Amino acid sequence: MSWALPRRLIAELGRRTLGMLSIVGGTTLLAVNTMTWLFRSLRGDVRLGRQAISAQIVRIGTRSIGIVLVVSGCIGLILAMAMFPPLEQFGQQASIANIVAIAITRELGPMISAIVLTGFAGASIAAELGTMVVGEEIEALESHALNPIRFLVLPRLIATVVSLLVLTVMADIMAILASAIVTTTAFGVSWQVYIDNTLTELSTMDFMTGMIKAATFATMLAGLACYNGLKVSGGAAGVGKATTDTVVQTIVSVIIVDMLYTAVFLQLGWT
Repeated sequence: MSWALPRRLIAELGRRTLGMLSIVGGTTLLAVNTMTWLFRSLRGDVRLGRQAISAQIVRIGTRSIGIVLVVSGCIGLILAMAMFPPLEQFGQQASIANIVAIAITRELGPMISAIVLTGFAGASIAAELGTMVVGEEIEALESHALNPIRFLVLPRLIATVVSLLVLTVMADIMAILASAIVTTTAFGVSWQVYIDNTLTELSTMDFMTGMIKAATFATMLAGLACYNGLKVSGGAAGVGKATTDTVVQTIVSVIIVDMLYTAVFLQLGWT
């Protein structure tokens, strides 16, 4: 009896570890197959399917603009209001511009955009592909010698990467603008001082590190959404589970990868 609990704990730990390895292996294999089709399309061996990519960009990116701008604007306001009291004690209200610019472009812009896009588009991709699996539409494609990765996964991957890169730039601008509005109107900092501090603090590397993170987050988002959608089983319940798994796995992965990137950039002196 005394060994029953440790055995259950070890069994549960082993089960979760195997599940995690299965996700990593499955998404890696899916990524390799998708990149293979991408290279073949770039070489001209197969048609890329630009109409499908354009449709996915509209569905994933264009329809997410509003919510991304609202969330990023609120983040900019929150940062400015949260930093004002401690900075005011030292007469450094103008430094809000410096801090917000760095925090948004390096960290919060790409991360917040990825998290919002996960809930808005990632879950939708998983549910759509899962429904196609349940409805045997994937088997119908394969029976006509049409590869599902080429026709379903690749357009969604490209659209997600393009959309998140653009959304990240828009989120950066919106957050900085929102912070500038509250800082100049409520905290007594002039527009000229705010703009000068922002431009002085930011560098090309700050922007590029954010873009690198955004591209990585987008690839992870699309990969996990497509992986969970294509492995659906069990009917409607399986579609619901795939949607939930996509959101949870992507958000956790984004935060962990963001932490690793920040550590690496710090060691490289890019921060």
